[in-house]
Amino acid sequence: MAINLQKGQRENINAPKFTVGLGWDVNNTSTGTGFDLDASLFLLGDDKKLVSDNHFIFYNNTESPDKSVIHTGDNLTGEGSGDDEQIKIDLTKIDDAVKEITVVVTIHDADARRQNFGQVRNSFIRIFNTDTNEEILKYELDEDFSIETAVEFGRIYNRNGEWKFEAVGAGQRDGLEKFVSIYQK
Repeated sequence: MAINLQKGQRENINAPKFTVGLGWDVNNTSTGTGFDLDASLFLLGDDKKLVSDNHFIFYNNTESPDKSVIHTGDNLTGEGSGDDEQIKIDLTKIDDAVKEITVVVTIHDADARRQNFGQVRNSFIRIFNTDTNEEILKYELDEDFSIETAVEFGRIYNRNGEWKFEAVGAGQRDGLEKFVSIYQK
């Protein structure tokens, strides 16, 4: 049975291969433009910086160099139930230099489209065993991010040889560029 986390909670991930599922729904809004939310992952070293530029995983770079992290593709509408985007992670292949994986969701062209996470509801991140499809944990974001255009949903990190997940739920309004500037060397 899956563990439902609250903001700030941490939980062990006891599966060498798992999938990160991300989901959201968009409120009926009058922006006149569709929403395109994008999942991105930053594979970080001990210094909390990208191991390399190729360790920034998003819709234009869907695989890490060692193929341990694979983004399954960009969902341009977010319509339908269940996961809107998924990332498969295989810890048996992951580069030893990777100590943390930060999971971020941003709104594409948010400023130009006058969109923010206050117009998004039912956001969640979940982790499930890739082999058995058994859900390990889930974190449902319940904050009202009324001005934010990017949200760090969670982070997966290695502590003493064990991989854990932390429910973060921290938003900011400077989009993906802000996260890139934080994590680039």
